[in-house]
Amino acid sequence: MTTPDRAAQPVRPRLLVLRALGLGDLLAGVPALRALRRAHPGHELVLAAPAELAPVAEATGAVDRLLPAAAPGRAVPRTLDWTGPPPDIAVDLHGDGPPSHRLLLGLRPLKLLAFAHPELPGIEGPPWYPEEHERDRWCRLLRAYGIDADPGDLLLPRPRTASPAPGAVVLHPGAGSPARCWPVERYAAVAAGLRGRGLRVVVTGGPAEGDLVARLVKQAGLPDTDMFAGGLPFERLSALVADAHAVISGDTGIAHLAVAQGTRSVTLFGPVAPSRWGPPPDPRHRALWYGPEGDPHGRRPDPALLRVTVEDVLRAVGELPADPRP
Repeated sequence: MTTPDRAAQPVRPRLLVLRALGLGDLLAGVPALRALRRAHPGHELVLAAPAELAPVAEATGAVDRLLPAAAPGRAVPRTLDWTGPPPDIAVDLHGDGPPSHRLLLGLRPLKLLAFAHPELPGIEGPPWYPEEHERDRWCRLLRAYGIDADPGDLLLPRPRTASPAPGAVVLHPGAGSPARCWPVERYAAVAAGLRGRGLRVVVTGGPAEGDLVARLVKQAGLPDTDMFAGGLPFERLSALVADAHAVISGDTGIAHLAVAQGTRSVTLFGPVAPSRWGPPPDPRHRALWYGPEGDPHGRRPDPALLRVTVEDVLRAVGELPADPRP
């Protein structure tokens, strides 16, 4: 038997996508990733994103390989550990530039898909609209380059893992900044109201939110078995969300995961409007927001978020439609 000459094998073209952000950001980018997959089925689609999002990227069905990339504060990474020839196509799904544009241009891609920016007149992309919804924004970018993209193509397959708390209401008090964190005592009051309706309530939190989760569990009088702190592995978190009665959270990643799993949700907005980051029009999802917009990076709960009351949340949960899934 002769050994194949690996050097003689055809080289698969590569498509690099930059979206080195968080869970919610990646889920909002799923429609664009799937559009790129359909448009370039013969390419290896490489996603530059934080390493911990590899299971999420795999679940989209659009990504062949994750290239670990991240920066503090979800800024543009300084470099990308790209090896081999330049990308055949590079796509900036990270921002409007110029730092993210320049990072990709430094790899000398044969083609760059990105929004136009006055500092980089060589990029003939569409204009950036700050008030546009995140899912719509990236689909519009691709359509400007002749790639059909559907903002509604965002559902993930149901996880194979069993839920650790099927039928429970999931409360997730944390978020990426204090400005988006509704007070713990209000979540505790919601938990009491839901338990009064005969519903099981569980609490989740990320790796750095153990104290926050413990405070809520204590104030709500929940058993330790209903506390899921420390950042559940994605497959287990996805199973918990997929089989939940509903998910209640601020404007953060788990709200996007509820949408991706078709699970009923109530999302508390402020300081960012749901018109930019909210769920799609669907009776299964309720976005509570009174406005006005504020500082998403503020050090205390935003005044708009504080206008959402416990009664608002309990009423929204009660108005959710019956779960159509078996």
